[in-house]
Amino acid sequence: MRISTVTFQNDSVNRMDDLQAALSKTQTQLSTGKKLQSASDDPAAMVQVNQLNVTISASTQYVTNGNAATANLQLEEQALSDATNTLQSARTLAVQANSPTLSAAQRQDIAQQLQQQLQDLISIGNRQDSNGNYLFSGTAAGTAAFAQSGNTVTYTGSSSVSQVQISGQQRISSGDTGASAFINIPAGNGTFTTSVGAANSGTASIGPGTVTNSSQWLPDTYTITFGTGGQYTVTNSGGTTVTSGTYTDGGSVSFNGIQVPLSGTPNATDTFTVSPAGKSSVFATLNSLITTLSSPGLSRAQIATQIGTGLEQIDAAVSNLGNVSASVGARLNSITSAQTTAKTVQTTLQGQISNLSNVDYTAAVTQLSTEELALQAAQASYASIAKLSLFNYLH
Repeated sequence: MRISTVTFQNDSVNRMDDLQAALSKTQTQLSTGKKLQSASDDPAAMVQVNQLNVTISASTQYVTNGNAATANLQLEEQALSDATNTLQSARTLAVQANSPTLSAAQRQDIAQQLQQQLQDLISIGNRQDSNGNYLFSGTAAGTAAFAQSGNTVTYTGSSSVSQVQISGQQRISSGDTGASAFINIPAGNGTFTTSVGAANSGTASIGPGTVTNSSQWLPDTYTITFGTGGQYTVTNSGGTTVTSGTYTDGGSVSFNGIQVPLSGTPNATDTFTVSPAGKSSVFATLNSLITTLSSPGLSRAQIATQIGTGLEQIDAAVSNLGNVSASVGARLNSITSAQTTAKTVQTTLQGQISNLSNVDYTAAVTQLSTEELALQAAQASYASIAKLSLFNYLH
């Protein structure tokens, strides 16, 4: 087959262009450290790299979400701790106020201290983060969690909280509502509450009571009515007698699986009430104590009963705050665990991307040398052959 000079030249030039392009590509890879400069370099590898980058981006966002949730939950954790300390201080004051040796003026002084602690609690409940969002308002973060009108404090936030994605399979609550932390607390001992009749003239007071057999408890409003000589009758809301007996000072009255302690001497017609427990709030508890200590007309028995109820409520509130705080701690641990896993996954994926897209310098340097030699050989061959003509063979 005859090869023309033009064909030879074109083939040689194309070959040198290809070698020059390959050499330039290898040089670029070595200078940038990347062997994937475009999708055409290795389409399959580029697809994998893009998918891995998407996964890393999502994982990075989960870590960012976790950081934001952590900051919020840590602020909440501190607020719950401060609220607990405030309530414990209020409890100390309530115990102090229960002394029979205090005068009405001294109890009023304690009431004023409790009033300040009530304001402290409201302030804690309305704490904000650095962006001005209220910690305990749920999804209504721009609205103050609590509003006070006279002696009533109401929750004005949302009933739901924001959920934050901290991993591909896990979402957590980034906060708690003020209702769950400060408002919806079981009253009394959680099963029933006790109270003393407003018209009682004796010295007997009633304690919070306990449940001795929950299967026998029938939620209803019961009235304990005293006659002479310590005789008493327990009736339900329909007026039906449930039980009766004789009380002695320091004893208790038991019926329907519960037991309520009494102290002091009741007069005939004195009454006490046992009612199903509803819900109360830390604010209502302190307000009730303030009202009790600010009312000079109450009898010693009424003061003792109402303070006893207040102490029971404070204990329930402290327990509830402890439960919420424990939940916050568990969520913080979940975030830490998720972030540790995310960072480990990111490191692994980055390694895979590196294997797919980064240059193997040893192999690339060897390839560069080979391409340089090939190009030099092609150029030398072309230059040598291009000098030949028919006259070289005529002597």
